[in-house]
Amino acid sequence: MRRGWLPLLLLVAIASVVSAQGARVVVEDWSKISVGHKGVPPGWKTQSWGSPKYDFEIVSDGSSRVLRLLSDGDSSTINKEIKIDCKDYPILQWSWKVVTLPKGADARKKATDDEAAQVYVTFPRFPAAVRSRVIGYIWDTTAPAGLTFKSEKTGLVTYIVMRSGEADLGKWFTESRNVCEDYKKIYGEAPDEKIEALSIGIDSDDTRSRAEAFIGEIFFKKP
Repeated sequence: MRRGWLPLLLLVAIASVVSAQGARVVVEDWSKISVGHKGVPPGWKTQSWGSPKYDFEIVSDGSSRVLRLLSDGDSSTINKEIKIDCKDYPILQWSWKVVTLPKGADARKKATDDEAAQVYVTFPRFPAAVRSRVIGYIWDTTAPAGLTFKSEKTGLVTYIVMRSGEADLGKWFTESRNVCEDYKKIYGEAPDEKIEALSIGIDSDDTRSRAEAFIGEIFFKKP
């Protein structure tokens, strides 16, 4: 994760339409994007730092469409502007699969802060560049699952390690987190602000290695 990414998330010119479906709000299910579409998917925005390759592609996985992310010594993050009050929709749910982990990566250290799969939620607070709060759910190479800690690269981001290591490579998992509760545990208070951006990414630039992951449907839901 690189410095300078947050202003981009908060200054997206055109808001993406997020569809509400009763008890849940869908951020993305990839169903409206053609299989084989490469690069940044429609409705998503690019980052403003580093040299991202955006080696992404919409692929079929059974009856579903998912986003394949590849990284070869680069860091690529995309984001979608949303408006979610986690008091109404506190549960973030997504599916993912990691195939290749960045070799030697460890998110706890600035020099090796690479992850095969990342899902971030942004709570903007003025001034955004120094006060916003970001929770990053990651699949790390080394840091143990269940660990929560601040990024050494930017104090705006707090990582929560969802999965770690090679044991579960090649398998699909559905993750579910109560973002409101995570916020309270991290910051000691309930959020006053709404979630205004969700980002997904893959990162292997610090370790100069390779990584591969897949992201499926992402949505917020009521308890």
